[in-house]
Amino acid sequence: MKEEKSPNIEIMIANEAHYGYVDLILETVAKAAKARGTGIASRTHDYILQKMKDGNAVIAFVDGQWAGFCYVETWSNKKFVANSGLIVSPEFRGMGLAKAIKHRAFELSRTKFPDAKIFGITTGLAVMKINTEIGYRPVTFSELTDDPEYWKECEACINFDVLKRNNYTRCLCTGMLYDPAEHVGNEMPWKKKEEAKESKIEKWKNALKKIFSLPIANGTYKGKNKDIEH
Repeated sequence: MKEEKSPNIEIMIANEAHYGYVDLILETVAKAAKARGTGIASRTHDYILQKMKDGNAVIAFVDGQWAGFCYVETWSNKKFVANSGLIVSPEFRGMGLAKAIKHRAFELSRTKFPDAKIFGITTGLAVMKINTEIGYRPVTFSELTDDPEYWKECEACINFDVLKRNNYTRCLCTGMLYDPAEHVGNEMPWKKKEEAKESKIEKWKNALKKIFSLPIANGTYKGKNKDIEH
């Protein structure tokens, strides 16, 4: 039986080598917005391109093929940061890419803007789950940026009238916030979970190696499967 090869996943800070993917990213975002039936803040080619030039974007590839994207925006004189425009190509969904891209964008935000609060608004349960694992908590809109340019982005959403009727205090989205002051010494909690998981896997591997390499009188029994470390 032929062993199935694991896909080669690369997630990196976008650079000049990725400028040619801007239109594909925008096209994928537009299709996703149409499929969801909700608004996603529309961005121009130049806007996304500038994010790449500024080193404020994360891009993902699977086996050399574009697979996902996210960018970082600052608001209220860099007091707030939002990881926006998260998109995964349909053919690569279900691989955990959204979470991996979100983690990388979060790390980028913490590196470039260490004192900023990181926030977002979403109706997506999957995004809420990822944000919660990172350390975000649900908040009222009053705890988020009051920058009018940010809230202007909501005009593209079909639920904008709800937000406007409530004087920008609440809508169908859930506000989520990561305050670095609340996570001193544990800025990236998911990494500890990943390290603990890797440690557990290593323990199992070592146990299996001992089982399949039992010493006998005239040598060592290797078992039928000599390559047990996948």
